[in-house]
Amino acid sequence: MLSIIGACAFSIVIVLSILIICGVPLGELTMGGQYKVFPKKLRALLFIQLVLQVFFVIVILQMGGLIPLWFSVKVTKIIGIIMAVYLSLNTIMNFISKSKKEKYIMTPLSLISAACFWITALQI
Repeated sequence: MLSIIGACAFSIVIVLSILIICGVPLGELTMGGQYKVFPKKLRALLFIQLVLQVFFVIVILQMGGLIPLWFSVKVTKIIGIIMAVYLSLNTIMNFISKSKKEKYIMTPLSLISAACFWITALQI
């Protein structure tokens, strides 16, 4: 169940990333709110991040046993723990952001995702 909650929370981030890549003025949700509309040069980096985000949703669903494993259980667990650490750090960075939108929208999503990744990764 936690893998589904984590995947859903992370999927919201994916949708927001897609909107930012498309030029929707949601740039304040990322990078400390430096940009209202994300610069085109940086959108390529967001696309790479988007691909990784989709991969990590697949990983948490695999850890939860909802889809077949692509890697061994050990490798999947390591990927899950690495992602949990990343999301934990991301939660802290979002929380200390100068952007209120990033702080109040992205911090809870990141926190929920991090908790779900930690719990799910440590259970397999």
